[in-house]
Amino acid sequence: MKKLDVALEYGADAVYLAGKKLGMRAACKNFDYDGLKAASLAAHSRRKKFYVTLNIFPNDKDLEGVDEYIDYLQSLHVDGLIISDLGLIEHVTSKHANVPVHVSTQANVMNSMTARVYADMGVKRIVLARELNLTQIRKLRDGLPDDVTLEAFVHGAMCVSYSGRCLLSNYLTGRSANRGECNQACRMVFTPEIGGGGLEFAQDDGTYIFGGNDLNMIEHLDELADAGVSSFKIEGRVKSEYYVACIVNAYRKAIDAVAAGKRVSTEYVAETKKAPNRGFNTGFYYGQPAHDETPQKYYEFCGMVMHDSPDGAVVEMRNRFKTGEKLEVLSRDDGYLNKIIIVPEMTDDNGEKTTDAKVPCKRYTLCGVRLPELSILRRAPITA
Repeated sequence: MKKLDVALEYGADAVYLAGKKLGMRAACKNFDYDGLKAASLAAHSRRKKFYVTLNIFPNDKDLEGVDEYIDYLQSLHVDGLIISDLGLIEHVTSKHANVPVHVSTQANVMNSMTARVYADMGVKRIVLARELNLTQIRKLRDGLPDDVTLEAFVHGAMCVSYSGRCLLSNYLTGRSANRGECNQACRMVFTPEIGGGGLEFAQDDGTYIFGGNDLNMIEHLDELADAGVSSFKIEGRVKSEYYVACIVNAYRKAIDAVAAGKRVSTEYVAETKKAPNRGFNTGFYYGQPAHDETPQKYYEFCGMVMHDSPDGAVVEMRNRFKTGEKLEVLSRDDGYLNKIIIVPEMTDDNGEKTTDAKVPCKRYTLCGVRLPELSILRRAPITA
């Protein structure tokens, strides 16, 4: 819920999340029925939307009780179900016609023929395969009715496999990536053995053979919009509140600038580089992606402001910080964004004075410092 609140407060128009079944992020602390209700209230009270993922490739056992689950989501006025499986899409569009269906990127929609089939089935949005270029997207858009919208990823991790349909995790560990159990083996270090020895996991020397750069399209949102994309999607695979706040805030400001006919500020581009990343490229939107060998030096997430008290901002610690340090503020309030503060003397949650915030997730009051709720304190990387 905290990440959901951060996403909405920093400018997302919608959030996507999973319940306890049929979601591709099985290892996450996904939402139970009460959590889904709270998520719906949190989004709708802000006049934002919430989408629920039913995006694994299910077997028959997974589909037991699916109608009851969808009925519950419908009672919450879910704004969309993101589904990969063709049979489940057909079932929902025919048996639960009042629930909007979005076709997941996992379904690999690559051409206008396939897109029209889904449109004829009654889907409301198609989340495009990540392998399409802008010309292909434009042609696909031209072949669809106006009431079917397109969504495309603009930022985040790029799967080494075809729109996420990967067998690497299953082969190496028995954990199916297509059923929400991916161990992200592509992000691990391997050592190649020349002469038929194959690949081995590396402890020290080795390389990220399968690991690609992150997608970053913040400077090209106008071109995506011109191609017919009306929803920009940020990939947030098990990310921190800091990552969510930093990237959503940057894209919110960039989208607003484009909508106003302005250029995207270099300041917004720089913000994307302050969050954890593996270096950036523009995916397949302009053909074969270039590879950036140098990940950007990102900022360290030190703490989040839980609330502002008369004594000072109450910060939940994430990485150690001390009195006298310079920390930068990330805030949805432009008056505080990138403001530098000097950490003052603090009190812990027992009211004891301290100069060292060193206990993870413990709350510290920064004496005399006033900051908006959900602002984030971050530390700039040390450079040579």
